Amino acid sequence: MWQQWYIAICKPLRYASIISTQVCVAFVLSSWIVGVMHSMSQVIFALTLPFCGPNQIDSFFCDLPVVFQLACVDTYVLGLFMISTSGIIALSCFILLFNSYVIVLVTIKHHSSRGSSKALSTCTAHFIVVFMFFGPCIFIYMWPQNSFVIEKILSVFYTIFTPILNPVIYTLRNQEVNSA
Repeated sequence: MWQQWYIAICKPLRYASIISTQVCVAFVLSSWIVGVMHSMSQVIFALTLPFCGPNQIDSFFCDLPVVFQLACVDTYVLGLFMISTSGIIALSCFILLFNSYVIVLVTIKHHSSRGSSKALSTCTAHFIVVFMFFGPCIFIYMWPQNSFVIEKILSVFYTIFTPILNPVIYTLRNQEVNSA
């Protein structure tokens, strides 16, 4: 998706030829394959763990790091696996998105027009939402030994507040709403 932003803003006349149906299908398939493989590997590891004792977790969500703490065995290796997959995937996506926004913003800076200011406004709003989603997500998965209170707040933040923020941003950018 980040390539689409760059091409749409920096090479608008070539967009249809570069981002073809095949390219879109390749983007979708690659994200589905990586997502399914990542999720299935973690679920398979969780299903093979022996669980005993209390079956209650102190969290809003049944997230795998919290579930791993209910196991009767040492889950240090699984914690490392969680960091090496979830954290790196989230960090990689954020870095790719961040780089694309930087490229787009640098390109916009060299062109001064009404369309550039509109693109700058859109990119800024999107970057804020991306940062507010990936920031807590990366923090939770890259440093899994946080306190539960911080993890609860951050997980609510990136699963509830960020999705609500997108419609608010687009509503505020609506001309009729601004004039009212």
